[in-house]
Amino acid sequence: MLAPAFPSALARNHPAAFGGGAAIGALGGLIGLGGAEFRLPLLIGVFHFAALEAVILNKAMSLIVVASALPFRAGTVPFGAVAAQWPIIVNLLAGSLLGAWFGAGWATRLRPRTLHRVIAVALGLIAAVLLFAHDSAGTGAVLTGMAQAAVGAVAGFGIGIVASLLGVAGGELLIPTLVLLFGADIKLAGSLSLAVSLPTMVVGFARYSRDRGFAVLGRNRRFVLVMAAGSVAGSFIGGQLLGVVPTPMLLPMLAAILVVSAVKTWRR
Repeated sequence: MLAPAFPSALARNHPAAFGGGAAIGALGGLIGLGGAEFRLPLLIGVFHFAALEAVILNKAMSLIVVASALPFRAGTVPFGAVAAQWPIIVNLLAGSLLGAWFGAGWATRLRPRTLHRVIAVALGLIAAVLLFAHDSAGTGAVLTGMAQAAVGAVAGFGIGIVASLLGVAGGELLIPTLVLLFGADIKLAGSLSLAVSLPTMVVGFARYSRDRGFAVLGRNRRFVLVMAAGSVAGSFIGGQLLGVVPTPMLLPMLAAILVVSAVKTWRR
């Protein structure tokens, strides 16, 4: 008897999708992320989507979560405060939009084995950033003028590539960049990161739409909506728990989850 085409088909039901999305959203909400970094290993390791399909699905859900996160944060960081920093947003977007287009193009051309290993390495690097740079305190911009603009564009390009390759918002890379390079306050940096991520993700999403793998969204439309709803609900809950769970204990745990996921993805 032939094995079913999708060995995880029974696991791809709505309660599992919502529960998985909520758990990942809560983890992300606790540290100010959309949770896409943790959702990708779940899509590959638990729901058994192929690497490129998982990236495209993750991108779609990340768009929904990031779009909802901006108004969620508006009570703490008003839209006016974000808009006032438009030069920084434009500077990073100058590189990230181009990086997102190239990153998505490379992902669609990589062999599945190679893409799995690229994802594994990127997850490991994000774990390192999460552990060592997420809590950086602003001490003023390290560069100014044209040097700052040039480095900002290059950093944006690299972040755009990573965001497209993984289907993530890129907040774990954007936030340290905003704090260290531009001297932004950590709370403001979180909202600026979302403002940069949203158009960057739209560009990457548009590039993926040209690949036949994009059809995975049509085949799993309800799965995407249910898991995204769980992610949004979880991120809201995680934000409320922020004052309860000690951050120094949380970050190493989340980094360990990413490292384990990276190893499993590499072996897959």
